[in-house]
Amino acid sequence: MILQKCSPLNLPAILLAAFLLFFTACGNSHPENNAEKLGFPKGSRVLLLHCDDAGMCGEANTAVMNYFESGDIRSAAVMVPCAYSGELIEWAKTQDSPDIGIHATLTSEWETWRWGPVADTAEVPGLTDPDGMMWRNVPDVLMHASAAEVETELRAQIDKVLSMGFRPTHIDTHMGTLYGSVDYLKVFLSLAREYKLPANALETADPEIIENFRRQGYPISQEVIDLLNQYDLPKLDNFSAVPDGSSYENKRDNFFALVSSLKPGLTEIIFHPSVETDNLKTITGSWQQRVWEAQLFSDPVVKKYFEENGIIITTWTEVMKRYEGKNKTGKAGLFFFTGVFSGQD
Repeated sequence: MILQKCSPLNLPAILLAAFLLFFTACGNSHPENNAEKLGFPKGSRVLLLHCDDAGMCGEANTAVMNYFESGDIRSAAVMVPCAYSGELIEWAKTQDSPDIGIHATLTSEWETWRWGPVADTAEVPGLTDPDGMMWRNVPDVLMHASAAEVETELRAQIDKVLSMGFRPTHIDTHMGTLYGSVDYLKVFLSLAREYKLPANALETADPEIIENFRRQGYPISQEVIDLLNQYDLPKLDNFSAVPDGSSYENKRDNFFALVSSLKPGLTEIIFHPSVETDNLKTITGSWQQRVWEAQLFSDPVVKKYFEENGIIITTWTEVMKRYEGKNKTGKAGLFFFTGVFSGQD
């Protein structure tokens, strides 16, 4: 027994150490924000810079690969229903632990560049439009697709990536569709837990941030808040996107203004990098913004801004490692504390 092994001289020190370990693990379990919960320095702004729409087209894949290979950006998510998703996943398998997640896709928004479900269309008829493709906008998905169909399709997307021999690191939602209804959100958070893939779930403690998302049209009801509060994987303190700009320099300045406005905590900022081609210009009218976003985070001016302002860059992989490490530490501290006072071996 531990008490029997401790001499009178070192027992007080061991008891004090046990108390401090327990207090650190359990008594200080409510830091101000989610970055601090993960062990980042108090008061720091931690950014999860995230390439959305990987796999959407070859131009997006090239931009993502360039960023990962340079090390300037280290987190992205793939649109599994898209024709170029397989190319991106096969490339990811050649990389050393890349932070690549599932960009859960239920819409096909472009005029000519389109895709259908991964699941058998007979199983998810509500997810397809008269052309057999996914609906172009979120309201149509909400109007036609049941939560059961959404679950079937999301499982198909995750399982397809797993069947290719790649383990995704997280899951998020294309065009915010999975936050469009309470029933969709239940599916989203449930699958995140089941597959142990952290979702881009938002902290609800800051009413200002919640109200901002309501102004953007997200139906954040009390039921949604309750669901997010019950979600037990890592959460974001805030979520945003790289702003547009009238020129590259204006876009860069707008990005700096966004980061400067952020409160301390863990914030995911998404963007959609693509390299410039004639094909890209036929896909999307936002091609210029995407091309600039393929340059932005390799820009020495941006890197200097991060350094001078103490900005910490992270990934979903690091977030989960910190989360799991904190949980293990907390459990170990509690066991040791209990063992000392109960006389257990």
